[in-house]
Amino acid sequence: MESTKQTNALKGGEWLIKESNPLDTFIPEDMNEEQKMVMDMCSQFLDTEILPVLDRIDKLEPGLMPSLLEKAGEQGLLSTSMPEQYGGLGKDFVTSTLVNEGLGGGYSFSVAVAAHTGIGTLPILYFGTEAQKQKYIPKLATGEWKGAYGLTEPNSGSDALGAKTMAKLSDDGKYYILNGQKCWITNGGFADVYTVFAKIDGDKFTGFIVERGFEGFTQGPEEHKMGIKGSSTVQLYFQDCKVPVENLLGEVGKGHLIAFNILNIGRLKLCAAALGGSKRAATTSIQYAKTREQFKLPIAKFGAIRHKMAEMAIRMWVCETALYRTAKWIDNQEHTLSAEGKSFAEALLGGAEEYAIECSILKVYGSEVLDFVVDEGVQIHGGNGFSDEYVISKGYRDSRINRIYEGTNEINRLLTVDMVLKRAMKGKLDLMTPAMAVQKELMSIPDFGAEEEGAFAKERKYIANFKKAILMVAGAAVQKLMMQLDKEQEILMNIADMAIETFNAESALLRVMKLAETQGEAAVSLQSDIMRTYLYDAADRINKAGKDALNSFSEGDELRMMHIGLKRFTKVEPFNTKDARRRISDRLVADDGYHL
Repeated sequence: MESTKQTNALKGGEWLIKESNPLDTFIPEDMNEEQKMVMDMCSQFLDTEILPVLDRIDKLEPGLMPSLLEKAGEQGLLSTSMPEQYGGLGKDFVTSTLVNEGLGGGYSFSVAVAAHTGIGTLPILYFGTEAQKQKYIPKLATGEWKGAYGLTEPNSGSDALGAKTMAKLSDDGKYYILNGQKCWITNGGFADVYTVFAKIDGDKFTGFIVERGFEGFTQGPEEHKMGIKGSSTVQLYFQDCKVPVENLLGEVGKGHLIAFNILNIGRLKLCAAALGGSKRAATTSIQYAKTREQFKLPIAKFGAIRHKMAEMAIRMWVCETALYRTAKWIDNQEHTLSAEGKSFAEALLGGAEEYAIECSILKVYGSEVLDFVVDEGVQIHGGNGFSDEYVISKGYRDSRINRIYEGTNEINRLLTVDMVLKRAMKGKLDLMTPAMAVQKELMSIPDFGAEEEGAFAKERKYIANFKKAILMVAGAAVQKLMMQLDKEQEILMNIADMAIETFNAESALLRVMKLAETQGEAAVSLQSDIMRTYLYDAADRINKAGKDALNSFSEGDELRMMHIGLKRFTKVEPFNTKDARRRISDRLVADDGYHL
């Protein structure tokens, strides 16, 4: 119980100004036997039910995707964290995140199942009346009914509140009459239940539950897409569509609470699915590199290929570490809020909202890791990677959408910094005290006293300095630009990149420290290679992002002083990353894939 209290004490964004205790940090190695079994079950489901019919899925064979969702429902994969009273399994948030990862290697099926269990079901589960939940959730939990979500419109994507779809109460007061259109609706071609957003009286952004078959509600033809071809994507049309008043979701004018709170959870779950896809794509590429020969040698023996395989592993391992660190935070916060008397919905939404900053970070990083892995996977396959005969080409095409939906990566980078600054202004995060301490340190003579003792003291100092670099750059930007900062998106994205690298680097270090504490340092030499390589490279990336930001708004002596400070805060000792990567790639080859 003590560790839960400790972990809960760290609020969203607080890792930036406080040191975390590795023993209070949840890591993937802490998964219990049941959670490992759930992961195995997901993997078997993909191997037996999904991968053999990928071509049929991509051809949008009528009835196939709905039948696969029903099969997943029979195995409990659609209802992992739904309450038992509505037909769910009532499992914790970490376990439901595991399911997203476990099914993430299923190409278009992964998209369909994530949309169904996430945005297709959660709005009703969290914001519905008891009658609405009793009517819809049990059927969504089994897959008898499929869910979809209508938010995006032809002229409102990232600007979701700019929607034009309108709703008006009928004269007899029994229906809301909807008029408008939605686009890019995943599962739209076969769903039974849709959460749709419209503006009542032209300005009150509100959610509605719309069923297939409602009068005035029609769907367009399937979109032809670059990737995720087997995922149903259509437009929705509302022409005097009659929605019973009892199908209003949440409160009038409070639709934004549904849309944005659901996105927090969706962003973390997208990272999980992208991680699952990354692991499968990496394993495919490693196995190919072992069998493909050039110059009478398997290409897995060539340094250039070993570098690629190792870098895939480094990014996936770091991503996994940050993902489950955050998932456990949300889980702990949910338990804390439940103990305080909050409802199931309030507790989970409150947990996700508390760690919304980290959810945005994970969405960006997870989607970019998958893009990197499939891109390098195609490269490892060479000309064959460009052929549809090899599944890596499908992974490459399918990956690209992840940087766009659930909020583009640009929007999520901007949100990361915006949320931190807003919490600081509201007094939820005390950024001022550590930021002032960094300014004072910049003006003082560097302390060349005795180095800290103990295991990983050097790496801990690197992380502390990375945080100082962020506070220095962000603090200077706020002071210099004041209310104009929100118009300087390039600077905000530089700061976000510094934050993403630092959160990842700290997560990696905490995982290694905890493993070393429980297993001994000798047992985690490979994980140490991964962590140290990431930290070494992250220092340069943080330095570059910091310099780009500083050069944008500062000059003269002030700029020179901050450049010196940035160099000090991103300085790391020389480390032979080539040999570390070779050791990592040797392990991948020996394991016949990514199984770290």
